[in-house]
Amino acid sequence: QVQLVESGGGLVQAGGSLRLSCAASGRTFSGYAMAWFRQAPGKEREFVARISGNGARTLYADSVKGRFTISRDNAKNTVYLQMNSLKPEDTAVYYCAASLTTTTSQYRYDYWGQGTQVTVST
Repeated sequence: QVQLVESGGGLVQAGGSLRLSCAASGRTFSGYAMAWFRQAPGKEREFVARISGNGARTLYADSVKGRFTISRDNAKNTVYLQMNSLKPEDTAVYYCAASLTTTTSQYRYDYWGQGTQVTVST
């Protein structure tokens, strides 16, 4: 069982930055691939970024490539999402998720956090 708690969301102006954190419980954190997804009002949840268990491999959605960086600290059981050059279209609830497989499909993620709101104003 893995429990995930996100933090770091908030209101920011376009062009600004935020760093999201996701703290995980459990002693096998490094065995899980971690990902960030987001869901904007009226839209389906979409993949943002993922990172392998040892942090060696990352993958980003085209919409955030070059602006967002996913990282993890296995000693702290925490995964991060550094978001720079934010745009109004980045406004969404951001969720972290854990999977035993390295995948971009939300249906392969077994554990989810409660989400944190990110709002980017013009």
